[in-house]
Amino acid sequence: MTQFTHETYLSPLTWRYGSEEMRRVWSEARKRRLLRCFWVALAEAQQEAGLVTEEQVADLRAHADDIDIERASQIEREIRHDLMAEIKTYAEQCPVGGPIIHLGATSMDALDNVDALRLRDSLDIIIAKLAKTLAALAERMEAEADTPAMAFTHIQPAEPTTVGYRLAQYGQDLLLDYQELTRVRNDVRGKGLKGAVGTSASYTQLLEGTGWTAAQLEARVMEKLGLEAFPVATQTYPRKQDWGVVNALAGLAASLHKFAFDLRILQSPPFGEWSEPFGEKQVGSSAMPFKRNPIVAENIDSLTRLVASMPRVLWDNAALSLLERTLDDSANRRFVLPEAFLIMDEALGRALRLVEGLRIWPGPRERNLRDYGVFAATERVLMAAVRAGGDRQELHEVIRERSLVAWAALQAGEPNPLADLLASDPRITRYLPAEEVGALLDASGHVGDAPARARAMAAQIRRVIG
Repeated sequence: MTQFTHETYLSPLTWRYGSEEMRRVWSEARKRRLLRCFWVALAEAQQEAGLVTEEQVADLRAHADDIDIERASQIEREIRHDLMAEIKTYAEQCPVGGPIIHLGATSMDALDNVDALRLRDSLDIIIAKLAKTLAALAERMEAEADTPAMAFTHIQPAEPTTVGYRLAQYGQDLLLDYQELTRVRNDVRGKGLKGAVGTSASYTQLLEGTGWTAAQLEARVMEKLGLEAFPVATQTYPRKQDWGVVNALAGLAASLHKFAFDLRILQSPPFGEWSEPFGEKQVGSSAMPFKRNPIVAENIDSLTRLVASMPRVLWDNAALSLLERTLDDSANRRFVLPEAFLIMDEALGRALRLVEGLRIWPGPRERNLRDYGVFAATERVLMAAVRAGGDRQELHEVIRERSLVAWAALQAGEPNPLADLLASDPRITRYLPAEEVGALLDASGHVGDAPARARAMAAQIRRVIG
């Protein structure tokens, strides 16, 4: 078999991104073992129907793990049909059972059931890693539920929130992804045994006189595979299944992308509130030794951007699979299906490291609250002064005027003078004592029910993921 080295092109997913666990699911060896599992299950069911002998089935079982990709590749170069090359390789190893391999089946009876098994196994890996990420996120949400921080709309200071409540937004999105991926995983179906155009005509003819129907044979084989079949199919299972699976992965990609992008913004020194973990010997830049770039978050955004483009290819496969089947989906599925899973496998692993190692810096967080939170807290002064007998419109204008002066001071690099300006303005102090104005302008407590909602979301995550 050809040995691949770094002297030739290798996909980054072969060695740089993704886990060995996910690579094994989509390996050629795993695919060929699953094909042999299908052929053994088919032969076992046909033996029960009286079509083949126990000796033939036993021979197939005995050689089910004897994968020989080099031999199959030699045959494929001659006959130019990959599945038939694997059948011939298997048959050469099975002198007794070889003649009945693939009896009554068409290529996609084998391949589409195998692909369904691989989709399900891959989804299991993704869902388990997502559950671990959600659990870590729930822990951080609770720990930071009461930690006040400035919130930003339009990337401009708005009102205070809490760090835990901000994390809860990501948790909520990822929980929706978890539920959708779980639904998709539970709905994965194989083609079953439906032959060349989905009518099971070959099986119906094969089973004449046995007392078995094609539907019974299909049910028995799928039971052995532990997989349900679509009730109807063409030569393939509906390609809309591939689109649904990868679309769910793209939904997860969107959630991880937002989390990583927000972290990149908050790690920027003008914000400075968050940062991703940075190793003791990690190098941030080849030119600038001081740099601490958010490379993990940037990597997540880069990878997930690629996954976002993939559902369109599978949409085309579903929409353009004309009549009972065309082959223009085959080549691109060899790329898109494994790559979507491997990329999200990598992105999830990196996201977990970010959640677990996320640094929340108190200095910049408190600075932003001090400089910008006071603007939001003026609403509290306005309400208190109106309740004390003031004119809402007149007081609104006072606060607006003083806020403009304070904003100009900030832009000039000076401390925010707004609290002092309002606490010394007689148009305010005629209704409120100066010390009360100062207390009301402390924005750290102006977070509403954010802490309770963050804790409630953490509890909901734990209930769902178990």
